[in-house]
Amino acid sequence: MTHLNFSVDMDLLKDSVLNSNMEAVVKSSVVLVLNAYMENERDEYLQAERYERSSERLDQRNGYYERDYTIGIGKIRLKVPRTRSGEFSTSAFEKFARCDQALMLSMLEMVVNGVSTRKVTHVVEQLCGESVSKSFVSSLTTKLDPVVKEWAARPLNVTYYPYVFVDAMYIKVREHNRVVSKAVYIATAITEDNRREILGLKVDHAESFESWQSFFQELKSRGLQSPKLVISDAHKGLKKAIQREFIGTSWQRCNVHFKRNIVDKLPKKDSEEFRLQLKRLFQAVTIEDMRNFKEDLFTAFADQPKYAKALAILDEGFDDTIQYMNEPVNRHVHIRSTNSLERLNQEVRRRERVIRIFPNTQSAFRLIGAVLMHQEKTLYSQKKSLTK
Repeated sequence: MTHLNFSVDMDLLKDSVLNSNMEAVVKSSVVLVLNAYMENERDEYLQAERYERSSERLDQRNGYYERDYTIGIGKIRLKVPRTRSGEFSTSAFEKFARCDQALMLSMLEMVVNGVSTRKVTHVVEQLCGESVSKSFVSSLTTKLDPVVKEWAARPLNVTYYPYVFVDAMYIKVREHNRVVSKAVYIATAITEDNRREILGLKVDHAESFESWQSFFQELKSRGLQSPKLVISDAHKGLKKAIQREFIGTSWQRCNVHFKRNIVDKLPKKDSEEFRLQLKRLFQAVTIEDMRNFKEDLFTAFADQPKYAKALAILDEGFDDTIQYMNEPVNRHVHIRSTNSLERLNQEVRRRERVIRIFPNTQSAFRLIGAVLMHQEKTLYSQKKSLTK
């Protein structure tokens, strides 16, 4: 069993206790233990006690040097042992470096949950009595890189995803000393046992057919099979990429976006009856009723020019918007729109608003990926089956 020899400043401890300065007591105790631990490490390295003559001795003691060390309770000053050859090195700092691991993980958690780097530095100063720079907090987030990359590249061939949701949102990124707009592509899915998963993300240039095609090809390279439905908005490049990359897959146009497009073309006044019939159409229980209610709508309003644009949109996108009706009834509410993905985007946007402008594309991928991982771990994976 290892024995540690303690050498403590009793006057300091006594004064701290009498003055109820418990922070100083704790710090002094930590200094005491760490100094004794490092001294014991040096003894074991030398294979000889102090002043002991031994044929097994490997080196000679050479005093100490002082080092400031920041941990969760603040900054402390330690006496680090040295040897004459300089080859001895203590292991006391390997687990912690400048801050202990728990503190660093807490800082990362704050960053991922939308706390600005400025606020993080303030919190650390309040907790530790020691300030850290914003650049240190930012550099700390690079520790997320391998974790996010591994998650974003995980295989998708172990599960079949019958329903896939895709959407893009825009962020600002610094690139070549300019601030540019970039698209973030996000895909989620519902599994056969009715659980939600986040499949992946991609940060690319403006939303286009080529970019969507590249994103789908990445998902397929990880093992994604053609789903029954891909649910999205009506971006032309996205529709073309779905048709090109997923043979045998139907496209479900987001029900909410579609109704909004129709309503936007209605007159501001005297359109209440049209709105009521449109609502009845999309609340129908069977696909036959939906088609009948659509015909009723056209019969009632087709001869009125002010409804022509709204009716044209309804007619053009109707079939793509009712694809979900071919699936089991208990899944209709979950697959007829991209609302679930919109809510996820709001969580990403909450964090993105704090940053405002990402310093580069990699930092955007890293932080958005970390937010998505956090959401999947805390929300999606803990939720019961959608149909239960």
